[in-house]
Amino acid sequence: MSTAEYTVTGMTCGHCVASVKEEVGAIDGVSDVAVDLQSGRLTVTSATPLPESAVTAAVEEAGYTAQPI
Repeated sequence: MSTAEYTVTGMTCGHCVASVKEEVGAIDGVSDVAVDLQSGRLTVTSATPLPESAVTAAVEEAGYTAQPI
């Protein structure tokens, strides 16, 4: 298992969190997605390490920006 953490900016509510979880969760190999609205922390668990670009693109698809921690 591999875990990566990102800081997501622009989220303001539970719907934002759900959108990020949905988009990131759709990446092949992702087994768990945790998003903390207050801190903006996104934790992605996957079978193998994911390309950073795949995660940031998924977050951008949801309408937000992400930076690796």
